[in-house]
Amino acid sequence: MAKEKFNYSKALEEIERIVSQIENGEVDIDELSEMVKRAATLIRQCKGKLKETNQELDSIIGTLEE
Repeated sequence: MAKEKFNYSKALEEIERIVSQIENGEVDIDELSEMVKRAATLIRQCKGKLKETNQELDSIIGTLEE
């Protein structure tokens, strides 16, 4: 099976959903650890995507300044 391409917006939505569920007490204690792990993974992926995008933009802008 092909790996699904990372989607920043969908990841952010999932993080927000997880946080909301935790804040509202909707998470069973047995699920809490897995949900926090999932959120941490998504946050790392989002940070990576932001860094990658920033580097791409810096590169593009750099070519305009030449």
